[in-house]
Amino acid sequence: MKDRYAFIAIFDYEKDGISIEFPDLPGCLPCADTTEEALHNAKEALGLHLYGMEQDNEKIPVPSELKDIRLEKNQVPALIEVFMPPVRARIKDAFVKKTLSLPAWLAAMADENGVNCSKIFQDTLKNFLGISSSPAIA
Repeated sequence: MKDRYAFIAIFDYEKDGISIEFPDLPGCLPCADTTEEALHNAKEALGLHLYGMEQDNEKIPVPSELKDIRLEKNQVPALIEVFMPPVRARIKDAFVKKTLSLPAWLAAMADENGVNCSKIFQDTLKNFLGISSSPAIA
């Protein structure tokens, strides 16, 4: 698992927008309306795709060299680089919704007193598990 990856993306310009393909990463197919959006979406898609491969213990391929990429009309290559530590941290620290049940009277009292139940639940769960912060990224 590396911290930095760079892969070639092919931007295919058509009247209805820009489709993006990473020849070395089948299934990583973002799209966009403008070149600026395409660069942003390609970087985000690359990070998410590589994160998924890491989590699935898939071998990340060696990127093709620019000289080996064959283009068609309306296609432009772009080297997309992603720094993975912030990608991993953002995904790891993303909030997930958990539904829990409280007696109606307790929920009403919490609402009346402006209690942030999510915060209390997080603090209590961390205390119960004996942790003070997010665990290290695997």
